[in-house]
Amino acid sequence: MKLRNIAIIAHVDHGKTTLVDKLLQQSGSFRENQRVAERVMDSNDLEKERGITILAKATSVVWKDTRINIVDTPGHADFGGEVERILSMVDGAIVLVDAAEGPMPQTKFVVGKALKIGLRPIVAINKVDRPDGRPSEVINEVFDLFAALDATDDQLDFPILYGSGRDGWMALSPEGPKDEGLAPLFDLVLQHVPEAQVDTAPFRMLGTLLEANPFLGRIITGRIASGTVKPNQSIKVINREGKLVETGRVSKILAFRGIERQPIDLGEAGDIVSIAGLVEGSVADTFCDPSVDTPIQAQPIDPPTVTMSFIVNDSPLAGTEGDKVTSRMIRDRLFKEAEGNVTLKIEESSDKDSFYVSGRGELQLAILIETMRREGFEIAVSRPRVVFSQGPGGEVLEPIEEVVVDVDEEYAGTVVQKMSERRAEMIEMKPSGGNRQRLVFHAPTRGLIGYQSELLTDTRGTAIMNRLFHSYQDHKGEIPGRTNGVLIANEAGEAVAYALWNLEDRGPMIIDAGVKVYQGMLVGIHTRDNDLEVNVLKGKKLTNIRTTSKDEAVKLTPPIRMTLERSLAWIQDDELVEVTPKSIRLRKRYLDPNERKRQERAKEAAA
Repeated sequence: MKLRNIAIIAHVDHGKTTLVDKLLQQSGSFRENQRVAERVMDSNDLEKERGITILAKATSVVWKDTRINIVDTPGHADFGGEVERILSMVDGAIVLVDAAEGPMPQTKFVVGKALKIGLRPIVAINKVDRPDGRPSEVINEVFDLFAALDATDDQLDFPILYGSGRDGWMALSPEGPKDEGLAPLFDLVLQHVPEAQVDTAPFRMLGTLLEANPFLGRIITGRIASGTVKPNQSIKVINREGKLVETGRVSKILAFRGIERQPIDLGEAGDIVSIAGLVEGSVADTFCDPSVDTPIQAQPIDPPTVTMSFIVNDSPLAGTEGDKVTSRMIRDRLFKEAEGNVTLKIEESSDKDSFYVSGRGELQLAILIETMRREGFEIAVSRPRVVFSQGPGGEVLEPIEEVVVDVDEEYAGTVVQKMSERRAEMIEMKPSGGNRQRLVFHAPTRGLIGYQSELLTDTRGTAIMNRLFHSYQDHKGEIPGRTNGVLIANEAGEAVAYALWNLEDRGPMIIDAGVKVYQGMLVGIHTRDNDLEVNVLKGKKLTNIRTTSKDEAVKLTPPIRMTLERSLAWIQDDELVEVTPKSIRLRKRYLDPNERKRQERAKEAAA
């Protein structure tokens, strides 16, 4: 059967996964009466909850006697490492662009990688039924973007389709016809994407995706570059330098057929398959015939820009809510994650009780923490820190990100002011339709940590911020941090409503009444810039006097809900977030107040 391999590239929320649903439906991958979940490719719980794609996944459809392997890629820059690897498996790409928003930072990031390795894209303008849609302007923006990314003449001569992924149609003009469904897109893929190249050399395959299966063990997915592979065949694994990693036998070959993977007896060159049976081969290794000595070159991966400490939980409540608390368990889990995710870098500290985990951004690390807590882990994590680099003359360089903010015109001034305080430089400001402005900045990653929630507050929730790593540049100097101090519990016990009510004039609370607290745990935000120790266990003294003024009812203001991402962005360097399967608590790194004072004095002496 003829083969085509394509990737679907788009920014967050531009409709990739919804389009894949319709492609599967209209190609006959589902029975007429089969019940299928919405966004079927988002198989992970977190993906469904957040509405974002985190892991790249493959599927396949058959159209006019040709098998089309489709890879759904993540749309967030923090998961860009998935995309960089995926592009080596495909021969073409569908660039999906929102008819109103136009090309966004993540589109730019992935398209740049795709053009660099020579893929010829198909541009699909999605959501043309939006009232604020502007398809013809968006096409011009896409052309300008391709030109700015040094596309060749062949790549600039891209075919264009218009349509709605949700309604399941694509056509050569924004008006339709709509009754042909997605047939024009399928036909264009067959015409425009080159057939998978078949090489007669011995079997070679580059490992691209790694997963663990409870029945088959380690499963590696990749595209067969040459030759064929059968179950029980002897193969070897070599790393990027060509050194032997292991030898073994293929126990099973699985191919994508619709949304399911089915065992096959022969994997042929050009097809995307999963193989099981090897125990050490990983992502970016070459799986090959024993006679092969040269590895397939993997795409270079951009370096991590943010690092965090994952520390064994040592709070007084440790071990009461989770069952995986030891440093050995945490270490094994982190190194297992790093095997399949090449953008993560794990380092062990000298005391073996903490680990430095570096990644592309706060969201990527927050997703890892959220996944671990759902698996039963208890950990304490520090504030994200930026990974600095060294220039050729020994000077300190820091990561700079390109930030695109879409905001209502009335709030644009506030955003510009706040970004300039964070050492950002404004590159562009233009109207984006519907009384909205698009602001483009180059800002240091340090200044952006914790800015998302502040931005939403400043703009009444109307702003959309997108970030993308731009380059390493000279250190931008001091950036002001959090202005408020915190309220710290001075005793262990359960918080009492009466005590919280009396403390309300000191600042808003971040805990409810009845919550277990311990000495050194953060319970509220102080209205001033200093930290204050408070007693949240103090109950009302009982007397035999009964008057209306004495018996006033306790009415508590609802506390501020600290989500995981908000907590990570909000804490300071001397604070930690304690994460358990049931709770997220904020605490001081040193729980004992005397130890905190000692550390403060030592810091001042060092300065």
